[in-house]
Formats: sequence, C-alpha cells, structure tokens
Amino acid sequence: MDSDDRDRDDVVRFWQGLGLPGIIDVHTHFMPERVLSKVWAYFDSAGPLTGLEWPITYRRDEDARLELLRSFGVLRFTSMLYPHKAGMAAWLNGWAAGFAARVPDCLHTATFFPEAGAETYVREAVEAGARVFKSHLQVGGYDPNDPLLEPVWGLLAEAGIPVVTHCGSGPAPGAYTGPEPIGRLLARHPRLKLVVAHMGMPEYAEFLTLAEAYPGVRLDTTMAFTDFTEGFTPFPADETERLADLGDRILLGTDFPNIPYPYVHQLHALERLGLGDAWLRAVCHGNASELFG
Repeated sequence: MDSDDRDRDDVVRFWQGLGLPGIIDVHTHFMPERVLSKVWAYFDSAGPLTGLEWPITYRRDEDARLELLRSFGVLRFTSMLYPHKAGMAAWLNGWAAGFAARVPDCLHTATFFPEAGAETYVREAVEAGARVFKSHLQVGGYDPNDPLLEPVWGLLAEAGIPVVTHCGSGPAPGAYTGPEPIGRLLARHPRLKLVVAHMGMPEYAEFLTLAEAYPGVRLDTTMAFTDFTEGFTPFPADETERLADLGDRILLGTDFPNIPYPYVHQLHALERLGLGDAWLRAVCHGNASELFG
C-alpha cells in the first residue's frame, strides 16, 4: 500500500467513525499553476518564516490533488488564493470562477486587495456566485481598515459571504496582523462573517475573545494543534474550554496541499483535544454545512 492509499484509508476511517457522510475543508489551496509554484518555492525556503523545514506533502498536479482530496471524502473545499500586490485580484478571481465552474465540489472562492476598483470586481464576483473570499493580511501587507476596502467589507457583510482571513501574526508577523486591526474592522462591521484562519495563531486567546464578542466571527483549524505548529507556537492548554464553548463556530481547515505532514494528522490533532465526538462532527462537517447552506 502506498502513502496515498494509507492516507485515504486513515482519513475515511476517521470520519466514518464519527458517523459523518464525509468532511468539509474550508481552507484548501487551488490557484493558477505558476502562482502555486511560487508559493511552493516560498515554502521550500521557509527559514525566513519559521526556521523550520516545510516540505510540501502533496506536491502534485491539479488533477492528482483533486482526485486525492475527493478520495479522502472531502465533500466541499475551497480554492484559497490571494494577491500580494495591486492588479492581481481581478485576474485571480477570473481564474477561480473558471475553476469553480469545472470543479463543482469547490466552493467558488474570490479575493481582493486595497486598490481602486476593488468594490467593482468584488461585486462582480458576488454576482457571479462567489461563496467565500480570502483575505491574506500577512502576504498582502495591507491594513484591513484601509479606506479603499471599506465598501468591500460593507458589501460582503451585507451579502453574508464569509471571508477567510489570515490575520494572526503566525508564522511570522506582518505590519497589520494581530487582533487590534481586526477588532477595529469588526467594530464598524459587526455582522461580518469573518473566519479567522489558523485559529489566529499565535494570538489564539485574543481571537477567541473576538469570536465571543461578535457572533459572525468563526475560526478555522488550519495547522493549529498539529505537532508541527505546537513545536513553535503552541495553543495554550488553559484555553481549551473556550474551544468547547465556541464549538458551533470552529471550522475544519487544513492548508492542503501545502502541509508538511499527512492530511489525517490535522484530524487526529483535533481528536486529541478530547472535546468529544459531537464537537468533532460539528467542526469537521456540521458548522461548515450550516454556514454555506
């Protein structure tokens, strides 16, 4: 049995044991191949990020990655993509719309950047059926409170479309990462459905506090609680009870394919939190199913 077969069997065994029909992963990456190759090159030289090696476990072509994800029993997933400069977002959104059209089990994903015309192309993406947006404050290097984004946040809050946002300061801080900029954003747009990527690492507690204050805030589990991440930014053990209390607003995310360990390890990392099968069923399927209808 090769590694892919073992991975598949392990993942399927996990969700079948919970009595689920499969799992929903809100944080997976599909993007134009030349963009993805640059992302992989970045992780290949991940020393500037963490000082740790970051091998890409699922470095495959697009069709192979789709086949593998489906074999795991992932019923719905996303094509998280993001610009690092002005002039990219509209082009990425065009690619993502085409991807969603030919891959119907992918939630139609879009993105934005603080630039002239952002409201126009975000509105066009919404009208084209976008179900989720990605905002990457670390890579983009922008303030979520940039006035150019104010109409974008208002539009998305009004439309009720979730925005998965890399806003924590891990694995390396950015100029506008951390809970303070997001707190100011939510104060103006309290109905925004904002999904804090990576549980907000390393500011776990602060982002849990924002989730407690704003009912629209959720957190995704991407890379959190895994051996890899616990090695350099561990989740505080005394905050585990808050994970139980917010169990209806935590969503499975993995960062597939850009992870330095097997996919099932993220699932086992959640399991060993000891929060019970009902919590795992909600995180791995129910919460996302409700959020995306």
